[in-house]
Order: sequence, then C-alpha cells, then structure tokens
Amino acid sequence: MSSKLKAMVASGQFIRNGWLSLPCAYSAELMARLPWDSLTVDLQHGVQDYQSLVACFQGMAGSKVVPMARVPENAPGIIGKVLDAGAWGVICPMVNTADQARALVDACLYPPQGARSFGPNRAAGYATDVPYHHFANDQLLVLPMIETREALENAEEILAVPGVSGAYIGPSDLGFSLGFGPAFDRDEPELLAAFERVRAAAQAAGKFTGIHTLSAAYANRMRAAGFGLATIGSDGFFMQQGARAALDACPAGG
Repeated sequence: MSSKLKAMVASGQFIRNGWLSLPCAYSAELMARLPWDSLTVDLQHGVQDYQSLVACFQGMAGSKVVPMARVPENAPGIIGKVLDAGAWGVICPMVNTADQARALVDACLYPPQGARSFGPNRAAGYATDVPYHHFANDQLLVLPMIETREALENAEEILAVPGVSGAYIGPSDLGFSLGFGPAFDRDEPELLAAFERVRAAAQAAGKFTGIHTLSAAYANRMRAAGFGLATIGSDGFFMQQGARAALDACPAGG
C-alpha cells in the first residue's frame, strides 16, 4: 500500500480529511466506510492514546482511506511511533519557527533527508516488491501547524524548509493567539487575511495549505480560496450533531 495523498497534492486535487477523536476501532471503521480521502487520529486533544491509534489504523485497514495522525508535540519519539504504526501523514502542533519545522522533518524522514530512526514495525506491511523505507520519504505528508502569532510571522520561513509538505492552520488557536478567542469557521477579516498569508506562502513555496473546519460549507469556502485540504469535523462531533438533530426532531414533553 502507498499513500495517494502526495499524488493528489501534485495534481491539485482537494483532500477531504476526517478527524478521529474517539479511541475506538469500530468508530474508525465506520468512518472509513465513507469516501474520505484521509482520516487523522488526534493524539493531542482527542481522548486517543498510542494503543487506540493503532486500533483505529487497524479498523481502517482494507479501506481506501489514508491514515494520518496529529501528534501531541514536536518530539521524535512519538512522531516515529505513529509513523511506524502506519501513518502516512503527520500534523504537528505549535511549530513556530523554521528550526522547529526542521526538527519535525528530521523526525519524519529517513536519512539522508532526515534522521528518523529505523523500525517500521506495522508500516513495513505496506511494502510489496520494494521495502517500505525506500519509498516512505516520498509518500509522507509533513504538516506543521500554523496556529500562533509567532508561526504566522514566520510562515514563509517555515514553508521554505525542505521536507515540509505544506501547512495546516489551526484556526481556533490562531484566533486565540491573535486576540479573537478560540473558534472555528472564522469570519473575522484579520483571521481571513492571516489564512490568506499562509496560503500564499505555501503556494510560493510550491506547497499546499490545510485547515480545520466544522462544516462542509466552510470547507468548500476554503477550497474555493485555494486550500488543498480541509478537515470536516470529527467522529465525536458528527455523533453529537446527529443525536442533537434527532432529539430536536423529537422534543421532550408530555
């Protein structure tokens, strides 16, 4: 198995990413039955841990959906473990400088492009005639998150780092950092200008930009603005949203 995401990026196709916050292989399997391009297990703010990440990846096995992970921090240990478990992309929070972006690349890519330690236990199963480590660097997406004022100011330098595939905007933390409070699907002109700065920096570097959204309508809006990837809600969000709609349609009362 190889990742289709790099090919989608190269051909300008839009990537529809789902988010897995629930530590459950079955919920991952249900999400993977839908035509997502990728599903990302969230180890930062979800209630996932490493074992549940592996279980979610196993639940997705056999589908055409590409597994990715958001790691909790820019640390080679956990980055290497999620890649060894089979992630084809790493979204990393709080990457604020080019040096931190270079550290992320080092953790994600094998030598000579990086310094990833060799031991692709589960990921080795992706190999067929060619060993996994021969093609892993070419297939992985390395996505630093732009989600602070400092990262925004350094966006051009971060995106110029070799090995960085693009940027992933965290609108809630970015808005918080810029003094607007945390929220998704932003409409503040200052935030939209910040999004455009990141997108333009990525385009200038020959890379792409992703963003976290909570609705298909906003994801389509970002797609029209030139973004290459959008996360459209999470498993937990969809479950709560569906349950709320059912209860609204069947209100309490005598």
